[in-house]
Amino acid sequence: MHSNKKITLKFLGLLMLTALALTACNIPVVSGEAEILSENTVEEAATDEPVDSEPADVLAADEQPAVTVNANGLTDVEIDGLLYMREEEKLAHDVYLTLYDIWGLPLFQNIANSEQTHTDAVKQLLDHFGIADPAADTAVGVFTNPTLQGLYDDLTALGSQSLGDALRVGAAIEEIDIIDLQENLSDLTNSTIRQVYENLLNGSENHLRAFVSTLARQTGDTYTPQYLTEAIYNAIISASTQNNAPMQGGGRGQGRRP
Repeated sequence: MHSNKKITLKFLGLLMLTALALTACNIPVVSGEAEILSENTVEEAATDEPVDSEPADVLAADEQPAVTVNANGLTDVEIDGLLYMREEEKLAHDVYLTLYDIWGLPLFQNIANSEQTHTDAVKQLLDHFGIADPAADTAVGVFTNPTLQGLYDDLTALGSQSLGDALRVGAAIEEIDIIDLQENLSDLTNSTIRQVYENLLNGSENHLRAFVSTLARQTGDTYTPQYLTEAIYNAIISASTQNNAPMQGGGRGQGRRP
């Protein structure tokens, strides 16, 4: 995805680790955090220059922003998005598979299987458009993108501390995935990619609901959204489950750790 997205996800990941650590210590997290994290807010806060109010349609033709369309019919933004989503969906799969190995909670394996379907769907798009796969022949926990590699290492370490931490990691990953998919959808012109991303978005919302409900059932804790606005989070949680993601949470974890 474009460079702003890479920076944003790394920033979100670092804040997630801090927020989850504070939650584990019973230190309240400041509300409204997600609204501060939107790229528009960050960009607006970074400059004090007045905004040019001249309508775009009166600009000279050579001043219009160029949109590069490659030989495969996709824009650079669409290609970057596919490359990034391929590994971001793999990140979710690999983290959940690792946490299942630690805690033995069936929910992690069920959602890891769903995430495998997600990352395979993006790979099919890469193959269809003739784009090299950044995750080809990579093992669990190995990523081409260094930001995602760092997130995998940090998130699995955090999720290994307790079952509650593991479930909060899962919910936070789904929040970030929802935000990234929504941004990708806003940049799309290709209808084939749009259909896949919309399916992935439905799946991520299902997964978020599953992690939140399982956290409450397993630990008695109420999950607090870290990145989505409260309004969007509440709308997702209260919505009915879509049909393309498993929701079975299973019983209490029978993992290897005490």
